[in-house]
Parts: sequence; structure tokens; C-alpha cells
Amino acid sequence: MLDRLSDKATADYYNPFTTFDWPSSLPADELWMSPELLSVHGTELMDELSPAQLRDLSRWESVNFYSLNVHGIRELLIEVTRRIHTPGFELPSEFFHHFVGEENDHMWFFATFCLRYAGKIYPDKSVRLPEAPRDPAVENFLVFARILVFEQIVDHYNVHLAADARLHPTIRHINRLHHQDESRHIAFGRRLVRLLWNRLLRDGLDEAAREDLRDYLTRYLAVSTGSFYNPAAYRDAGVPGGFALRERLLDHPGRRAADARVLQKTTGFLRRIGVFDA
Repeated sequence: MLDRLSDKATADYYNPFTTFDWPSSLPADELWMSPELLSVHGTELMDELSPAQLRDLSRWESVNFYSLNVHGIRELLIEVTRRIHTPGFELPSEFFHHFVGEENDHMWFFATFCLRYAGKIYPDKSVRLPEAPRDPAVENFLVFARILVFEQIVDHYNVHLAADARLHPTIRHINRLHHQDESRHIAFGRRLVRLLWNRLLRDGLDEAAREDLRDYLTRYLAVSTGSFYNPAAYRDAGVPGGFALRERLLDHPGRRAADARVLQKTTGFLRRIGVFDA
């Protein structure tokens, strides 16, 4: 599998610094994010906000999405480079080189989008989960489980945005290229996470430790989806009461259902391999 993925990465290689023809600006009166992916979709706010407000929100939630990618990629690059060519990761290290190179390219073009068209990258405001000392094997599993969660959430958005003809070609191009690479990373991540989980079970992971891992990943899923509800994006879009709005949306049944759809592939996979209960 690693040989196939490495060969595909080589065949699909592109130079991000020459691939994009960045326009000087993107139209402010057009959508930058599919309405179905906005954090207010499925709530009464979709009707309460004017078309102009929804366009503004689509612009700033687009910037928030790409900012989240910058921060998420930085974290995964740190974790993967810590493990490349180390004991236990001899086999995937060749693919790690493709992975690291591609993720570095992704971070560059997401950051470039934010800085060119918004003049900023939203800071990382996500809640940091407490880290307790863990067995290295458990830590390896959690690192690659977090990477898989992040990549599958992002890919859900990429697929939708790449196919949305209402969006500017530059936006569609970014998301199409990212999905192309992430499809390989996700295939690799699923295989590795399953392998690392099975090794934990083989080595006698007890029920208390299993419950701790379930609890950690459940909280990580909530933190990950919660990062799409950014009060700063509401403020920049001219939507008042950003923090109160965030809490209102996080508790809204329509948004809970939407977040569950975003996480569906991830939670389904974790149930299939036995991390989550049925």
C-alpha cells in the first residue's frame, strides 16, 4: 500500500509556487464558502441574516477554515517529523517524506490565501486538551488518530467546495488540489491508526485505558468541530454578539446534526475498529 501511495504522490506531484495563478483580489460580492457549510446553516439565522450578511459571513468563515488548516497542518508536521526514521516507523518513513512535503505545500497555499485576500490568519484559539504522561504506544496512536480526524473533517469541506460552481475558480482549485493529496493521506492514516490500535489491544490495553482513549477522542472531536464557530469571523462579518452566538449555535439541534454529518466517516471508522462503542 505504501509503495502504491508513494508512486501516486510522485505521479501527482505539482509545484505549488507555480501552480496557482493568484488573482489580485476575489469579488467581495460573491460567495467564498458554500452556504450549506456555514456555521449558521440549518438554523433560523439563515433566514434572519440578509443576503449581504451571508456573503460576508461566507468570506470570513472561508478565511477561518483556511486558518484552521494552517494551524492543524503545523501541528501534524511537528508530530510526524518527530517520528520519521525512528524505531517503530521504519516502514512508513519513505511515505512520511511525501506526506511532510505535501503538507508543507498545503500550509503555504492556505496561508497565502488568507494573507492575500484577508490580510491575516486567524490565531489558533482552540482549547488545548490536558496532556497526561502516556505510554509511547498510546501516544503514537493518539497522534495519528488526531491527524486522521483533522484530515477527514477538512476533506469533507474540500470535496464540497471543490464541486461548488458558485465559488470562484481559485477557491475551487485550492480545495480540489488539497482533496487530491488528502485522499492518499487519509488512506494511509486509516491503515496506520487501525494497526496502532490493534497493537495496543494485542499488548493488553485494559478497559480503564480504553475508556480514557475514548473520552480523549470524543473531546477532541468536539474541540475540532467547535473551531468552526469563530466569534472573530462573526465580528468581521458584521454579525453581532459573536461569543453568545457561538454558544447558541453549538447548542442548536440543527448544528449538532450538521456536525455529526461532518464527523460521520470518522466516527464510523472508530466504531468499526472498536475504539468507540456501537
